This record gives sequence, C-alpha cells and structure tokens, in this order.
Amino acid sequence: MGSLVNKNSLFPSMNSFFDDVFSKDFFDWNDKNYSSLGSTLPSVNLMENDSQITIDLAAPGMKKEDFKIELNNNMLSISSEKQEKKEEKNKKENYMRKEFSYQSFCRSFYLPDNVKKDTIDATYKDGILHVEIQKQTNGKQSSAKRIEIH
Repeated sequence: MGSLVNKNSLFPSMNSFFDDVFSKDFFDWNDKNYSSLGSTLPSVNLMENDSQITIDLAAPGMKKEDFKIELNNNMLSISSEKQEKKEEKNKKENYMRKEFSYQSFCRSFYLPDNVKKDTIDATYKDGILHVEIQKQTNGKQSSAKRIEIH
C-alpha cells in the first residue's frame, strides 16, 4: 500500500527537519505546558457544583510544607519552591561531586464572588493537593488570606 504523504526523495532529511520543527503542534498553544523545557507544571482537575469548587493538583514526591496557598481578592494561587543540594567528597580517591536542583511553579485561579473565603480547606495526601472551596448564597468578601494545608 502506498504512502498518503508525498515526500521529496532528493532531500529526505530536510523534509524530516521541517516536519519536526514546524509541526502542527508548534503553533497550537491552547493546551500546552509552557514550562516543558526541563521542568514540569503540575496537572490540575477543577470541579464545580452548586455548593463548592474543588481543585486537585497532582504533585507527587512533595510534602505539604512545600506548598504555599494564598487567596488575594478573588485570585487563589498555589505555588511551590523547592531546592536541593547534594555534596559528596572522597579524599582517598581524590574527587568531589556537587549537585543541586531547583524547581518551582505557580498556578493561579480566579474564583467567583460567591465563595466563602473563610472556609477554604486544603489537604495533601498520596501526591494530590486537594483544595475545597465552599460557595455562599449572597455577600461579597475581598480580603487576603493564607490557607493552611492539613
């Protein structure tokens, strides 16, 4: 069976180069992880019903102390900054090795006016940060708040 794509046999590597560099995904920025070069941005599931908004953020290998959750006006921000340093020395073998890593992220969500800002609850278990935001029927609050993770 023949190929559906006609390739120029004179410069096959050139076609492959342009196919790789200028693929259709190159210009599709709708659902991309913009920090894909060497770091990751945690995936998030957002769910909403009549009584609450739920945010589940996938961040395995972290501790609850690694997260910072803040609410400022109607903007909920979940961030983390983690730095590790390792050093190994061996005078007998005459070598030293130092390694370090740094990773950070920040995800922000605009919340509607009808959320109860005083009852936001966050838990971290099995690599998932779970945030529950209760809704209220009326009223409007707009103060800054830091949310404790349980």
